[in-house]
Amino acid sequence: MKNLRSILAALAVLLMATAAHAQQRTVSATVPFNFVVGNRSYPAGDYLFRNSRNVLMITNAEQAKTDITLSNACQAVTPSADTKLVFDSMGGSYFLRQIWIEGYSSGRALPRSRTEVRLAQNHEKQESVIVAANTFR
Repeated sequence: MKNLRSILAALAVLLMATAAHAQQRTVSATVPFNFVVGNRSYPAGDYLFRNSRNVLMITNAEQAKTDITLSNACQAVTPSADTKLVFDSMGGSYFLRQIWIEGYSSGRALPRSRTEVRLAQNHEKQESVIVAANTFR
């Protein structure tokens, strides 16, 4: 019985370490338009996105400036086929909604900003826009 508990505990630690490692990869992308995360606006350009637990670090590669925001885990039924950023486009603005890494069924979701909520309440047409990205450790 002790051996079974030890094996299960070791397996649980291994699975948690694997999940944590998958979420700590850095995603790089060239975003071709200005966008919003939370209540901050970002200019078009090259960005690095790195998640650590529920904190997402967004680095503008050109300005070497890093901002921090909160993110939540999100799940898909099947693993993502591509590493990508998903934006919601409303009222002429782009809002970063999710970050997915190829081969993983868990991603990161960002909370809606006040502006995005207001636009949705005004029945603005919403479209999803996907930007290809790359991962590295």
